Amino acid sequence: MEKKEISHPDKIADTGAYSAGVLAGELLFVSGQGPLDLVTGEVVPGSIEEETRLTLLHIQKIVEAAGGKMDDIVKCTAHLSDINDFDRYNTVYKSFFTGVMPARTTVQSVLSDGIKVEIDAIAIIKNI
Repeated sequence: MEKKEISHPDKIADTGAYSAGVLAGELLFVSGQGPLDLVTGEVVPGSIEEETRLTLLHIQKIVEAAGGKMDDIVKCTAHLSDINDFDRYNTVYKSFFTGVMPARTTVQSVLSDGIKVEIDAIAIIKNI
């Protein structure tokens, strides 16, 4: 099966040896995204709500670059630096979806550079 790289349309900074997204057939795999300024590569610190919103906006742009929309996401994995932030993170997270919510795993993890959240996603892109 052929793989196609999907880039974040706003990303300029080099943040590592990975693709923002990989489209394999109808499946889009979005790498873990965090609250970064994609021009400088620097963390954009904020509240858990602000960091979750920015992270999901990055995911949304990658999914849209592949020809999809947020409701095409079927699975997310979220890492929180403090699981006590779950309710506040969850409020922002659910505002990005309508209808059937993606399957999701949320865990507490040690995250780099002081970020509060990192999220990856899998979407089905049917309009290829």
